[in-house]
Amino acid sequence: MKMLAALAVLAALALAQTPPLQVRASATDANANAAATLMNHLAGHWTMSGTLGGKKTIHDVVATWVLKHEYLQIHEVSRERGADGGPAYEANITLSWHASSGEFMCLWLDNTAGGGLSPDGIARGRLSGASIPLVFTLSPHESLHTTFAYTASTDSWRLTIDDVTGNKSERFGDVLLTRVTPRPI
Repeated sequence: MKMLAALAVLAALALAQTPPLQVRASATDANANAAATLMNHLAGHWTMSGTLGGKKTIHDVVATWVLKHEYLQIHEVSRERGADGGPAYEANITLSWHASSGEFMCLWLDNTAGGGLSPDGIARGRLSGASIPLVFTLSPHESLHTTFAYTASTDSWRLTIDDVTGNKSERFGDVLLTRVTPRPI
């Protein structure tokens, strides 16, 4: 009985909470509208090709709105295979617009080393024209600057990844995302 009462109190508190600010519901915020439009362009099926870590690569990417259009979930899988026969690289990326701070937020989980759910694991970035620039802080002296740049005339995205250590920046990735028609299942 006490457990049921506690659950009822928690449910009442949850219902009383102000709903989160949503990209789609921020009609008065020009940045939120621009962010939503830009993220809508990223939704879909893509082939990603270019260079990552000095090697040519091709990945398949699917970006889908989830949880009432709050988050853009991106699933990236390399066509290259690892020793176990599975994808050499796979990532689940979650991108959102945080209206109260006026920033993009991104969680990038992949199969390279784990540890993505660390306290500093959320990248942040401010809207910049038709680009989504994100900074992942790896340490006080190292960060990854990841930028999704949209080109409307070709309906494509260029993704660049720069490893910044101190005052030195080194390009890790430069790839192009080209929209493809989804294959039937």
